[in-house]
Amino acid sequence: MDVKTKARYEVRAKIVKALAHPTRLFIVDQLSNHKRRVNELTDMIGADGSTVSKHLSVLRNAGIVKDEKIGASVYYELTTPCVLNFFGCIEGVLKSNAELHLAATEHFEIQEIK
Repeated sequence: MDVKTKARYEVRAKIVKALAHPTRLFIVDQLSNHKRRVNELTDMIGADGSTVSKHLSVLRNAGIVKDEKIGASVYYELTTPCVLNFFGCIEGVLKSNAELHLAATEHFEIQEIK
């Protein structure tokens, strides 16, 4: 792998790592329809403001969300809504894994009966 290719994959890994936390996935999902204030997200998540701010910082540094100060409030929104396509992909993997697990379990049960 050449340097340019490696750099491209490192940037992709940074984005995937930023999404690799249940709270951050929840935040992305909640931002799918509209901007939200930090205190709204804090209430929805049930965590303290500093924890939510840290999660938002990770997402912002990865370029997934952006913030906008309006008056005294800071609003967050998705920079590229296509990140939501990732959820569909995850669900596809989960479904496939469940089907494979079920097939393996059924095969195991058949083998046990013989």
